[in-house]
Amino acid sequence: MAQDDHSSAELVAADSSHPEQPTASPGTAVIVADAFENPGFPAHRPRVTDENPKREKRAQRTIYTLFYLSILGSVWAIAAYMLFPIESNNVGDVRLNNMFIGLGATLALLGIGFGAVHWAKSIMTDVELVDERHPIGGSPETQAAAAKVFADSDRESGFTRRAVIRNSLIGALVAFPLPAVVLFRGLAPQDQNPIELLSHTMWEKGTRLALDPSGVPIKASDVTIGSAFHVIPEGLQDLEHGRLEAKAKAAVLLMRLNPEELNELPERESWSYDGIVAYSKICTHVGCPVALYEQHTHHLLCPCHQSQFDVANHCEVIFGPAARPLPQLPITVDDEGYLVAQSDFTEPVGPSFWERH
Repeated sequence: MAQDDHSSAELVAADSSHPEQPTASPGTAVIVADAFENPGFPAHRPRVTDENPKREKRAQRTIYTLFYLSILGSVWAIAAYMLFPIESNNVGDVRLNNMFIGLGATLALLGIGFGAVHWAKSIMTDVELVDERHPIGGSPETQAAAAKVFADSDRESGFTRRAVIRNSLIGALVAFPLPAVVLFRGLAPQDQNPIELLSHTMWEKGTRLALDPSGVPIKASDVTIGSAFHVIPEGLQDLEHGRLEAKAKAAVLLMRLNPEELNELPERESWSYDGIVAYSKICTHVGCPVALYEQHTHHLLCPCHQSQFDVANHCEVIFGPAARPLPQLPITVDDEGYLVAQSDFTEPVGPSFWERH
């Protein structure tokens, strides 16, 4: 005989001569001889709603009130989207818009969640049972048993019988996705072709490169080897409408390399100026800002999903999920020595799926 030091349970070696003993699992040297028996279910304790009809009615009112509040939250989220527009580009308006839409969506989601949990805990049939495992099969008997399970579940939950709760839940589930539909539709211009708008930016021939966010024009002499500048088109700060949208497409990173380390494509040899190159700041993966520059390796890093681009080799992708190089902005200098764009980007900026259209 052996004895467990921790539980003092008597242990015996597994022996095939004792068929009444359970078989040890592979790799087990000893088994417990005095395994505990199934204690069964504890005594059932009825809920307050099971014994008091008034409390049951109160719980029912609470549940459908929560579902109605969910509907109200969905409607409010849609109304807040219209009552607090963000076209002014005012940060305060954006905050109010986000706050009230978020409050409406939160109420819509919590109303459904709290209502469903309260329904299950206070009104649905409260029984303890064991769900036995059965062999997988599709015999007529199995199908009939499955149908009976659904019928019993409907009876126990009261889904068919409690019409007020059922209808309020259906209404809440129907209303809940509507704010998302309205918000996503509002992301695209209402009266213009979004594909055409995404294909062009503020950059055009002669537009000066300016520092972000001050808008001060940049001279070529200000850009030293190894430096990097976050750049916007001159005049962006003067826009009254659509400033954020224009910046999201036109943002640029400006860097200066030793001209001998710059491997330019033959058709782009005139797109740089004395080792100064400009590339879109918008990652070609999902549009995150590419904001980190390592001057010793000439690598640009998108911190969101770790895509890396090699500035010395026309910003080709060397790591990460991005599918194509960052678009290059052709630049030169004007008569006063300021860096200017030769034209707009020659390819769409941002995620690669824009190119599919």
